[in-house]
Amino acid sequence: MEEKQESIQPEAESSQEVTAETTLLTKPSLLKRSALWFLAVLLAASAMIYQRATGPTYPVKIRVAEGITAKLIRTHESTADAIVELPAPLTGESKPSATLFYKRYRTADEFTSIPMKAVEAETQYKLEAALPKQPAAGKLEYYIEAKIEGKERRFPEKPETNVLIRFKDPVPDAILYPHVTLMIFSILFGMRSGLAALFAPYNMRQLAWLTLCGMTIGGMILGPCVQKYAFGEYWTGFPLGGDWTDNKMLFMFLAWVFACSIIGLKPRKKEHVVSRVVVFLAAIVMTVCYLIPHSMGGSELDYSQVDQGIDPSEAIKTGRQ
Repeated sequence: MEEKQESIQPEAESSQEVTAETTLLTKPSLLKRSALWFLAVLLAASAMIYQRATGPTYPVKIRVAEGITAKLIRTHESTADAIVELPAPLTGESKPSATLFYKRYRTADEFTSIPMKAVEAETQYKLEAALPKQPAAGKLEYYIEAKIEGKERRFPEKPETNVLIRFKDPVPDAILYPHVTLMIFSILFGMRSGLAALFAPYNMRQLAWLTLCGMTIGGMILGPCVQKYAFGEYWTGFPLGGDWTDNKMLFMFLAWVFACSIIGLKPRKKEHVVSRVVVFLAAIVMTVCYLIPHSMGGSELDYSQVDQGIDPSEAIKTGRQ
């Protein structure tokens, strides 16, 4: 009887054998799990902030005077004129004044000038003027010439640099908010999946599938709906157009589809190194895509076609820089 037990023991041990190709799945400590979630939040937040701040729709921040900064808008809805505001200090012998210059982007139009109205507030003036609303995907370029504290100023400062503003049709909150929420959810769980593949793969499979579900609903279903409301087309990426945002979404989605098809759904006691590698690579693809500024190469109205009588909804192009 004792000999039989001895012969069974090595077999039980061999069932738990961990080789260089596999990792035994054990739940890490609460401290390690908390640290990985903290790092995932940090990475996801950094990627989203970087993408947003470097994108062509993020406001241009300028310094007007000591302690006074302004943000020149670069996106607006097509239902109303876009109000450009420039704060100015109350100090100085003369009242501040400014003129807004604008024209349609990529046209031979002359710049149109609009005097900016000065409104006195408690601590500073606010100079403002309205850019005329444009059809969806229409772009205007503009700059401001001002006299503040007796000095002639230009915003932006470089003579060859102007601010570009793109107009878009309104997107219902019921579509926009779930889209944004699920994309935040997706990058968070995607980063956490990548960290799990590196350090603690016990729940890597569940995290990867949650990432794919979030991207499927938020990016591949709600994303095109947002695009349709804003610019009139569901999809403007490959193979139909050159929209970088749609193409980035496609690459990320396919990376996670591939990773999840390799790792499968069935729970396992041991994780193969190939599964960890494909999940980590999917997280890398996601990170690289988020390092590309948002809305690059997006929808843009071709004014030359509009001037020929083509309906603005039919004169939108993508991929232009």
